[in-house]
Amino acid sequence: MKLEALTADDPRDVLRALRGALHGAGPALALGMVGEAPPEVPAGTAVVVTTSGSTGIPKSVVLSRDALISSAMATADRIGSGGWLLALPAGYVAGLQVLARALVADREPALLAGRFTPEAFAAAALTMASSRGGARIPTYTSLVPAQLMRLLDAAEADSAVLAALRSFETILIGGQALPAATLERAETAGVRIVRTYGSTETSGGCVYDGRALTGVTVRIAAGEVQIAGPTLAEGYLDDPERTATTFIVDGDGTRWYRTGDAGILEDGVLRVRGRIDNVIVSGGINISLDRVEQAVRAVPGLGGAVVVGVDDTRWGEVPVVVATRGEALRRSESVQFEEARQAVAREIGPHARPARLVLVDELPSLPSGKPDREAIRSAVAGLH
Repeated sequence: MKLEALTADDPRDVLRALRGALHGAGPALALGMVGEAPPEVPAGTAVVVTTSGSTGIPKSVVLSRDALISSAMATADRIGSGGWLLALPAGYVAGLQVLARALVADREPALLAGRFTPEAFAAAALTMASSRGGARIPTYTSLVPAQLMRLLDAAEADSAVLAALRSFETILIGGQALPAATLERAETAGVRIVRTYGSTETSGGCVYDGRALTGVTVRIAAGEVQIAGPTLAEGYLDDPERTATTFIVDGDGTRWYRTGDAGILEDGVLRVRGRIDNVIVSGGINISLDRVEQAVRAVPGLGGAVVVGVDDTRWGEVPVVVATRGEALRRSESVQFEEARQAVAREIGPHARPARLVLVDELPSLPSGKPDREAIRSAVAGLH
């Protein structure tokens, strides 16, 4: 099957190509691919998404038509069908799935072109209102936590932004964990949020508010979250070794995706505890940076903080909190730092308390909207 490479700079180009790929009339679509795209891909392929995530190691994930359509239909089954607004980059799976859901619903998506701003978001959202047979057609969108925080900040002074947020039947939030304080803030403002969990390898979010979508199965094996179902990717393009390691098959033939995330299942609800490998050894004790970050983000003014591990001559490695200047400007840095240390001590223990708080004007981010953890870690290491 032929493959067409796109830069994804213009979401209209991605929409056009995806429409052809899902309908089987056009070539498969390659997004984010570095270098020359191979002339052929496996039959049934709709999209090959190349992403390095936060690890810096590129991987080209092969997604079939069936997987993308299954994901879109499962989402509609869970939250409903209607109009979709694309407010994320179309070159990443979360944005790609917004387009796929719109196409499966046979509705033209609204596109937020150019730089994301609360004003542009509000303008696009408030033009989506439509009805059929006198009944309002519900609207949906998908955001990352940083976008939601920015919109909630703007909504405090801009009634149009607040109205736009409230206009959506559901706003899916994914890409990283949503701080509990931000969720509470959104709910208080009358914004309907659903937290999603998934990855490119699962065609985007496949667990909503902790519960797997229809057809998706979640299990915990040796502490790791593993996922099965029709939304799984075919594997990694031209990388059979990584494919075999990441996608495993049980004796009964069930194919599972190894997420690399630690988690638990409580009464059928998945709770993700962070990356299994996002652990440092400080003074001989293992510390999960994800758990530290979760505790720090509960502190007012640190909802978007990132915690990284840096070398330390005494302890080997220590956690460091990196956050943007904001609410911290209204309190001293020392107070903010002490609150973070106390929060971590309460939730995890004194051994996990961060060694430093670094305030910056802006956190580096990946095109997907996630924090660029490697860039942040390197910048902090350079300060020593």
